[in-house]
Amino acid sequence: MKTKTAKSSRHVTKDGYEYLTKRELVTKAQNAGKKAAKQAMDTMGYVVTVLDGWVVEKYSDGRIVRLKEV
Repeated sequence: MKTKTAKSSRHVTKDGYEYLTKRELVTKAQNAGKKAAKQAMDTMGYVVTVLDGWVVEKYSDGRIVRLKEV
């Protein structure tokens, strides 16, 4: 039995090819980054990110350690 695949975009060119708009691309990239950060937090217990002009380590228990000012 064939299953219908979900469309990745509602935008289609005249010749039938789908494409992503900038808004859709940014949204997908942000969601992928959030998912990766959550997986890293679950695996390592911390993530390194930038917060208020500082490179910081955010730990799963809520601690934040400043590493270097940007």
